[in-house]
Amino acid sequence: DPANQKCGRKKTVSFSSMPSEKKISSASDCISFMQAGCELKKVRPSSRIYNRFFTLDSDLQALRWEPSKKDTDKAKLDISALKEIRLGKNTETFRNNGLADQISEDCAFSIIHGENYDSLDLVAQSADVANIWVSGLRYLVSRSKQPLDLIEGNQNTPRFAWLRSVFEDADIDGNGIMLEDTAVELIQKLNSAIKESKIRLKFKEIQRSKEKLTTRVTQEEFYEAYTELCTRPEVYFLLVQISKNKESLDANDLMLFLEAEQGVAHVTEEMCFDIIRRYEFSEEGRLKGFLAIDGFTQYLLSPECDIFDPAHKKVVQDMTQPLSHYYINASHNTYLIEDQIRGPADINGYVRALKMSCRSIELDVCDGPNMEPVICNRNSMTSPLPFRSVIEVISRFAFVSSEYPLILCLGNHCSMQQQKVMAHQMKKVFGTKLYVDTPLQSEAYLPSPEKLKKKIIIKGKKLPCNQTLLEGEVTDEDEEAEVSQKVSEEGEREPKMTWLCKGLSDLVAICKSIRFTDFETSMKSQNYWEICSFGEAEASKIANESPEDFVNYNKKFLSRIYPSAMRIDSSNFSPQDFWNCGCQIVAMNFQTPGPMMDLHTGWFLQNGGCGYVLRPSVMREEVSYFSANTKGIVPGGSPQVLHVKIISGQNFPKPKGACAKGDILDPYVCIEVHGIPADCAEQRTKTVHQNSDNPIFDESFEFQINLPELVMIRFVVLDDDYIGDEFIGQYAIPLECVQSGYRHIPLRSFVGDIMEHVTLFVHIAITNRSGGGKAPKRSLTGRMGKKTRDYTMLRNVGLKMIDDNFKLAVHPLEEATDMRENMQNAILSVKELCGLPPITSLKQCILTLSSRLVNSDNVPSVTLSMKDNFPYLEPLGTLTDVQKKVLAAYELLHPPPLTAANFDVEGTQITMTRLKQTEYLLWCLVFHNTLKFNNERCFLPQKGACLV
Repeated sequence: DPANQKCGRKKTVSFSSMPSEKKISSASDCISFMQAGCELKKVRPSSRIYNRFFTLDSDLQALRWEPSKKDTDKAKLDISALKEIRLGKNTETFRNNGLADQISEDCAFSIIHGENYDSLDLVAQSADVANIWVSGLRYLVSRSKQPLDLIEGNQNTPRFAWLRSVFEDADIDGNGIMLEDTAVELIQKLNSAIKESKIRLKFKEIQRSKEKLTTRVTQEEFYEAYTELCTRPEVYFLLVQISKNKESLDANDLMLFLEAEQGVAHVTEEMCFDIIRRYEFSEEGRLKGFLAIDGFTQYLLSPECDIFDPAHKKVVQDMTQPLSHYYINASHNTYLIEDQIRGPADINGYVRALKMSCRSIELDVCDGPNMEPVICNRNSMTSPLPFRSVIEVISRFAFVSSEYPLILCLGNHCSMQQQKVMAHQMKKVFGTKLYVDTPLQSEAYLPSPEKLKKKIIIKGKKLPCNQTLLEGEVTDEDEEAEVSQKVSEEGEREPKMTWLCKGLSDLVAICKSIRFTDFETSMKSQNYWEICSFGEAEASKIANESPEDFVNYNKKFLSRIYPSAMRIDSSNFSPQDFWNCGCQIVAMNFQTPGPMMDLHTGWFLQNGGCGYVLRPSVMREEVSYFSANTKGIVPGGSPQVLHVKIISGQNFPKPKGACAKGDILDPYVCIEVHGIPADCAEQRTKTVHQNSDNPIFDESFEFQINLPELVMIRFVVLDDDYIGDEFIGQYAIPLECVQSGYRHIPLRSFVGDIMEHVTLFVHIAITNRSGGGKAPKRSLTGRMGKKTRDYTMLRNVGLKMIDDNFKLAVHPLEEATDMRENMQNAILSVKELCGLPPITSLKQCILTLSSRLVNSDNVPSVTLSMKDNFPYLEPLGTLTDVQKKVLAAYELLHPPPLTAANFDVEGTQITMTRLKQTEYLLWCLVFHNTLKFNNERCFLPQKGACLV
């Protein structure tokens, strides 16, 4: 139910663009806004905040504010004195202000002025207003000698020249005017995402403002309508920022943007020119090599800037691990397309699941008429499907979306005669695809997905290996037993018995179904080719009470989790709860869309969508220890901070279930983080009122991540003023597949379909975090203390040889932690000095620093030299105080040499040697115990271990 996805009922104030006002589409628009003036909050180092009205002089020479205790001539800043314009809370005033936490990062900006780089720190009413001031002031700073060039008008810009040529080509008569219908069609051709009704409304507004009676459109009106409708202010502000205050990007600008912001490696100039040729609209831009606002917008909307990393659209994980080391895409009641009571059985359920790379599907088989088995749910009113027809469809579509093994979970409720028919039909239809190789006693793990490519594996009951009769009795642990199980007087469950023919039993090889008793029994007597199924309630209890044992069990054995029979509406549980315990086959009701199915679908998009996802190493390695309920650092993990900025949305549709409401929406965005309990979080933006076309959110969030490999991010867009239905769209993605930088997120409908032109525009950054718990404070004094650091802890395993040797590693690990954190602190210091946020890359820092390391005549004041394989900056004369601070911060980035004075190199090497010896002895011990265990089962003498 989409209504269950509400992230909070509290109404909030708007954080949107000003829908009734003119959009910002050029530098002249920004300057006009500043000349009209607006109220800004002035922040003082004393933690006091004042409301002041700021304006830009008409001659563009000074910035003024009032009221002020200063003289009129003193309550101003000359534009010529401005050095930098910083967006965000990136000065000492903001960092040390006691009220800084109450100030939005996206509404704050600072004007750096004077030779001492003093700051005037301001807070706007909205992120839009802050962006206008930042863009306008940066433009003035960069063009202080000729600021009137662009302000004189937009008719000399490449964009106007391109639109003029488009208009003239469509103006067949050459009269300089065209029918409104033609103009509407032309704009839709240039930007298919704009609705026809919106274009017509814009033309009516323009004509009404000019008191025109005719509906014919002039060239100027066409240009005005296009720029108003197709200029996204947030993209324009971004373009101005990365183009060094120009209104287009050249190849060098684009190269720096791709490297420093988008994280693209090995960028070449030719790659940048290729992007310009493919996305720039104007012929002039393609020839001269620049990307204007329309081409840049088109590029940001392209698949190249999608949030999903294209590297994960193919198989990138190691597929040679044992089958038990993977999460497997699994379906429950695959034959249903609605709920399990009234929903009809449909063969398309199998087609849909297999096309979604489902690698474990369910077949509940019962006796049918004319000795033909059928597939149906015995406890429902579903119409049956012929068994043969279903397996023929499975054979046809089994490996269309993935070549990795397909598991058929066979629910056998047939008589002996029809079991023989089933076995015969599967042999005939599947042929050599069936995997029937007898598992080897000498092996300890299941075969790998790579080895089982194009194979169909039957999961079901199997007769004992020494059974010679053509039939026998076995226990039945099917899902229906969950509601029909008898309980004896002692409280023990009496196993339900059923008869099985040998022909069907022989088709079961490495997925023999057995009953789960407890972990101790399983670890002693369960074979690696045997699989246990757990009902939702039983699995939840085990996951809560014994998460560590569940993880260890799943390192070697497959476990299948299925929904409770009480879910008569075929709803879904959260698969994340069981993935956290390493459960491989978590079966979902594919026929029921919703948040849980969104997570499942999103999770299996990774690794090429092949239906298999390799579990984190801490869940696979024999000697590792992991509990899903851990509160701190996961052993072997790399804690991270996920920074998400929700910038804007595009073309949000009306919720499908909404009743009697117009097309106007009040959207907001929820960000859900799913993973181990310590990583789970949820935050939401403020509401943007009455804007569904391009709502501007401009809000930033941070999430602490302890185990990135298990984290899913789900973006949900909802309507805050809904009637009947609030769901607008969603997108779920594994953190491992997220691309950093400025990205568009293609939103999916409630049933999971991609909606055309419906996107979220976001900025993503992922930074490292050490020490566990909360991320370090931004102020330098709050993060320098060594006493607050959390070091990696070692857990005793009870073997003296291992524990004693690992104790030697404690001190080197602490020293390594100190070195890492000292480096991170130095990097943060450089970022703060540059006036840049923590998510900034080092390359962006160097670019910013370079502008300060020049003298008044733009002559470099330092030289770059290499020493000990590290780049050093050396002064070329007298430096200013600001330049000295830059060099001092940069020096901290150089790590001290590893010598006996500051690091026990020799002791560390000895410790590493001992740990390697211990590791070797430990694996010998494990190997010996495995051989001993196999010999005992095969009734071999102990010395037989030498022969195996």
